[in-house]
Amino acid sequence: MSSSSLINYSHQRHMESYALALVAGILVGFVLLVLIATYGKSFKAEIPPDVDQPSKLCLYHCVYTLMEILAKNLESLGILKEHVLMRLVVDGLPPCRDSELCVKDLHFEEVPVRIYLSKAPAASKRRGVIFFHGGCGIFGSIRSHERICRYIARKSNSVVVSVGYRLSPESEYPAQTLDCLTATESLLKTAQNHGVDPERVIVCGDSIGGTFTAAVCQELGNRRDIPKIRAQVLIYPFLQALNFNLPSHQKNAFIPFLSRERTAYFLLKYLNKDCSMKEAILAGSHVPESIHLKYRKWINADLIPDRFKLGYKPPLPASFSPQVHEETKELFHIRVSPLLAEDAVVSHLPDTCIITCEHDVLRDDALLYKKRLQDNGVQVTWHHMEGGFHCALGFFGYGIFSFPSSSKMVNHIVNFIKGY
Repeated sequence: MSSSSLINYSHQRHMESYALALVAGILVGFVLLVLIATYGKSFKAEIPPDVDQPSKLCLYHCVYTLMEILAKNLESLGILKEHVLMRLVVDGLPPCRDSELCVKDLHFEEVPVRIYLSKAPAASKRRGVIFFHGGCGIFGSIRSHERICRYIARKSNSVVVSVGYRLSPESEYPAQTLDCLTATESLLKTAQNHGVDPERVIVCGDSIGGTFTAAVCQELGNRRDIPKIRAQVLIYPFLQALNFNLPSHQKNAFIPFLSRERTAYFLLKYLNKDCSMKEAILAGSHVPESIHLKYRKWINADLIPDRFKLGYKPPLPASFSPQVHEETKELFHIRVSPLLAEDAVVSHLPDTCIITCEHDVLRDDALLYKKRLQDNGVQVTWHHMEGGFHCALGFFGYGIFSFPSSSKMVNHIVNFIKGY
């Protein structure tokens, strides 16, 4: 073949590739437009003007919603389970290698963990931080919180243990909490083998990881056969499943990533329950009057400071459904709703750092728990992110793609840890 023929052939192949790429782009664009037109209501969200970088948050919300819609459609077609695709989204991109840290993948009994510690020699045993990632018990992983754990290890000079607990629906509740308990007990028992001072172990978690943190500290609080946990860090934790009509639920009902509706939906999926009960749960139909009256002293909008109740309207009483109650009894377990623990348990909890976000449906869970801890004599350090929103921590370490509140939260965590 002559050189001119080769040039023409190469040019033809280039044009064919360009045409294919153009067609593929048009098809993808068409599919996206169809999805947006079909599922327009799913894109409904409220972007408060005082939230961190509202335009960026709006863009991320649209991308996340598109992926969620795509995942649901792939599952309905029998191609891929919804949670599998969403796990890939939540896990994010792997970070570059960190030359300052030694990273080891181990198992504490059967539970996978990743240990981060500085390569610099230590004059004495370091404090230990055990971290439980968020993700509704369905998403998230050691990888999704890699940047956060690395930063904490570097900046606080601690040994950080990130726990890869089993996820739902493959592993049914309470496998997740049990894995977190196992990992924590193992670290407390073998701390010195990992260069950790057993008297300076701090438990930390975000979202449902905060649920696991609270539950683990409650269950180990009175143990005498292992060292005591020194402190706990709760980052916008989920702490109760009785009342989804608190001021923060109303104010932030349509905030991106974790709306009020998604909260109930993911909770039911986590527990492997019928998600059609979502509206009944949100209304409070699962709570009998006796339980409502019993816990009113701890879960009540009247206990929320006035500055967080602007625009709040007390909901109308819900009609009780014995069937929904019977099918969702796990919602009243302490491992799901740590806010229901008795004072005898709460009073033995360690020093606590609580981080809340203004634009978060779960804000009031943490405010109510803060009050309970303080009422029982537990020392509490509280940081409130005025521009923060649920899931903001997950964007930490992505440079210009991150949010101001992401860095603020991690630095508050580091400063609290360094106090121990």
